[in-house]
Amino acid sequence: MSLAEVGLFLVLLLLLLLGLGVYVGLALLLVGLFALTFFTTAPPGPNVATALWVSTSGWTLAALPLFVWMGEILYRSRLAQGLFQGLGPLLARLPGGLLHVNVVASALFAAVIGSSAATTATVGRFTLPELLKRGYPKALALGSLAGAGTLGFLIPPSIVLIVYGVMAEVSVARLFMAGVVPGISLALLFMLLVALLAWRFRGELPQEPRVPWRERLRGLGSLFPVLLLILLVLGSIYLGVATPTEAAALGVAGAFVLAALNRELSPALFRESLLGAVRTTSMIGLILAGAGVLTLAMGFTGIPRALAAWAVEAGVTPLLLILLLSLVYVVLGWFLDGISIVVLTISVILPVVQAVGVDPLWFGIYLVLMVELAQITPPVGFNLFVIQSLTGEDLFRIARYALPFMGALLLMVGLLVAFPEMATWLPRTMTGG
Repeated sequence: MSLAEVGLFLVLLLLLLLGLGVYVGLALLLVGLFALTFFTTAPPGPNVATALWVSTSGWTLAALPLFVWMGEILYRSRLAQGLFQGLGPLLARLPGGLLHVNVVASALFAAVIGSSAATTATVGRFTLPELLKRGYPKALALGSLAGAGTLGFLIPPSIVLIVYGVMAEVSVARLFMAGVVPGISLALLFMLLVALLAWRFRGELPQEPRVPWRERLRGLGSLFPVLLLILLVLGSIYLGVATPTEAAALGVAGAFVLAALNRELSPALFRESLLGAVRTTSMIGLILAGAGVLTLAMGFTGIPRALAAWAVEAGVTPLLLILLLSLVYVVLGWFLDGISIVVLTISVILPVVQAVGVDPLWFGIYLVLMVELAQITPPVGFNLFVIQSLTGEDLFRIARYALPFMGALLLMVGLLVAFPEMATWLPRTMTGG
C-alpha cells in the first residue's frame, strides 16, 4: 500500500472506533498499535511501552493536574458570586448592561481556571439566574455566556496550551505569554458584540439604575481575591520567578487560602475538588498516552514527513494551509472535544506547518481559537452541554443563540492571521527572543 492509502485506512479505522463509542484515548492507542504492527517493521511492544511512558511522564505535564485542581477548588467556591456583585456596578451602564458581566467574569476566571467548560459552569451558575430574573433576553444571556466561556482555553493558564506545548515541544511559559494579547482582544471583541446585540434588542433590555461611584468602588473589593490569584499565578511566570508547574502549585495553595478566608474550606471541599481533578487529569492522561503511541507510529510510517515534503513541493503557502486547516478543524469540532482535536491532529499537522514556515508558537494560539470554536458548535460542544445542564434549554437552540459569538471567534482568527504579532510580540518582548 502507498502512504496515501495507509493514511486513509488509518483515518477510517479511527473514525470507525470513535463511531463505535471507544474512548478517544483508547482509539488513538489502538490505531497507533495497528499501524506499528502492520505498516512498519518496528517491534510494537517496546515502542508502545516507551511511547506510553514518554507521553505521560514529562515534568511540564505536572502543571496540568495542579491547574485542574485549582479550577476545581474555585468552581466549588462562591468567588463567582463575588465577581457578579463586584462587576455589576462597574458594567451596568454600558450598552448591554449586566450582559458584560458574562464576558468580564469569564475572562477573569479563565485566568485562574484554565478550562472552558469549567469557566462556563462557574460563571453561569451565578450570572444566568440573575440575568434572567432581571428580564434580559434569554438569547443574549445564554449566547454571551456560551461565547465568553470559550475564553477559558485562550487566556492563560490554559489546559489546551499545556497539552499543545508538551506535544509540540514549545515552551509553555511562552505559550502563556502568547495567549495574553489575543485573549484580551477576544474579550473586548465579545464586549463590542454584546453592545451591538444590545442595540438590536434595545426594546427588550431592562434599564439598569445609575450606580453611585462609591458603590462602584466598593465593588472593586469583591474583585480583589481573583485579581490577587491571577497576579500570583501569571505574574510569577511572566517575571521568571516560577515555572508553570511551580506557579500552578502556588495557585492551588492560593485557592485553598481564599476558600479558607471565605469560610468554605472543609474536608468535603478538599475531597470533592481532589476527586474532580483526578477524574479530569486521568481523562486527559489517557488521551495523551494514546496520542503518544499514534505519534510514534506516524513517525515510523513516514506519513508526516511525506505530507511536509508534498506541501513544500506543491508550493503550499502558509495562508492556504491555514485556510485548509480551518475547514478541517471546523468539521472536527462538530464531533470531538478540544483536547481530542489537538492530540489527534498535531503529530501529523505540525511537521507540515513547520515545513511551510509557520511559527509553532503562533500556530498554538491559532489552534486554541479553533478549539474554542469547537466548544460552541453542535452536536458535541461542551459549553453548550454545560449551559443545557444549567438551564434545561434545547442544545441546538443554545447553539443558535451562540451563533454571533462563533462569528466573533472566526473574526479573531482572521485578525490573528492578518496581524501575527498579536501572538508573538509579548513572548519576544518578555524573553528577548
